[in-house]
Amino acid sequence: MTGRPIRIAVLKFSHETVTFLPYDTTVADFTYPGSPARGEALLRSEPRSYIGGFVKLAREHAGVELVGIESPLDSRAGSGSGWLTTECFEHFAGRMIADLRAQGPFDGVYLSLHGAMAVRGVPRPEAELARRVREVVGRGVFLAATFDPHGNEDEEFLQHADMAFTVKYFPHYDAYLQGERAARMLIRAIRGDYAPSHATLKLPVISPTVLQWTGASPWMDLVQRALVWEAREPDVFVNVFFGFPWADVPDAGMTFQVIANGQPELAQRIARDMAGFAWRQREALLGSTRIHRIGEGVALARQAVAEGRRPVVLADHSDRSGYATWLLREIMAQGLRNTLVATVADAPAVERLLAQGVKPGDAFDMEIGGRAETSAGDPVRVRGVVQAVTSGLRENRGDQWVQVRFGEGNVLVLTPFLTQIMEPDSLRGIGLDPDGFDVIAIKSRVHFRRGFHDTGFAPTILLVEPDQPFLGTVRLDGLRYENLDLRAFYPYGEPAFGA
Repeated sequence: MTGRPIRIAVLKFSHETVTFLPYDTTVADFTYPGSPARGEALLRSEPRSYIGGFVKLAREHAGVELVGIESPLDSRAGSGSGWLTTECFEHFAGRMIADLRAQGPFDGVYLSLHGAMAVRGVPRPEAELARRVREVVGRGVFLAATFDPHGNEDEEFLQHADMAFTVKYFPHYDAYLQGERAARMLIRAIRGDYAPSHATLKLPVISPTVLQWTGASPWMDLVQRALVWEAREPDVFVNVFFGFPWADVPDAGMTFQVIANGQPELAQRIARDMAGFAWRQREALLGSTRIHRIGEGVALARQAVAEGRRPVVLADHSDRSGYATWLLREIMAQGLRNTLVATVADAPAVERLLAQGVKPGDAFDMEIGGRAETSAGDPVRVRGVVQAVTSGLRENRGDQWVQVRFGEGNVLVLTPFLTQIMEPDSLRGIGLDPDGFDVIAIKSRVHFRRGFHDTGFAPTILLVEPDQPFLGTVRLDGLRYENLDLRAFYPYGEPAFGA
């Protein structure tokens, strides 16, 4: 390698797929101004996340050349969409592989992935992508990847790749850090300073993501145990895949993965220790978070406001489409005042309003939300006045949002796609003052805690879901799985496990 730069290809294909939604994710969902991206556009696409960390660290090393391979950026619909069609996967994977082949040869490849992508006809799409990359670059090239902790992975990915680095915290604070780790260890491996060996161990535990908050025990303890192992053993990296139960795929559930420097026995020992600890804590892991039915949660919000414990966050963790109206309906039924509902998705309604040239001050009288699928409920009629029309949080996708004043001091934010409001500053960015509301109703599982809990902004936080076990529910036995048997997982069966 003397006399020429180390060449590393950078690719991205990431999606958190909710397979129980009745509509597929297609080529169009990943195609918008700026996506797909290649070259510097791809390398600059995530300045505060995985790719940003990877690029920053890699470019601190002399003699390293990064090549952005044509890749789709995030889906316009986020995780509020269903199975990727086979055509969608083949379209983008094919273009990525063609560009990789055209721009080679390479010494290393970095893949920015999620882990919970689900593709019709492709049981393990991330592993399949790694296999195709390996076919192009050959066995002498090192492959490293970063993942979301809600990945559904097993040993197959590391049969084709060399290293993986998974976010440890939920909310996902350390994506940039994991990108840095991937760059550092990939360069070390290319230079002969790291010989990756690994162990992967599946645990028969399946859990809803809303229970996986790492800001409290025992999920906090699980992360701390991984960090202690990394501190005790140089060059060891411990990945905990919490799992994503709304992707009905054969490798769903919790997974432990350990990467070590030429020490496979050590990797196996640490994986067994981590899995054994989680197995002993399985009951506590699944009982760590209280979920209220929506009617109860709204009543508790009223009580908290009356007692001065405001603002209150009502987080509907179960809405996977963004269209659900259960919480909005109950807020109206119980007469909550000074409440911000951010957001309800309804793409046809937003399109219709924009086509009519909607503007602030216009009267508003529409049925919104619902319709998308059973768990979204029925549309709710809202009468009020249009307060503002703004760009969405990701302006590159061309989203327009409509704010409506209704009731006594209430505001509804209408969006075309599922949107998780994670920070009060996101609301300020669209001209709303979060300090001015008594109650803020959002669609989020845990991500919102970064801005509303960890900062101390909201004294009262209430997680809610409808009475029915719809698709985002904590009651997973209410879902119709076809590719896995829930009885093979705790707490729905009596699986045996010995680490």
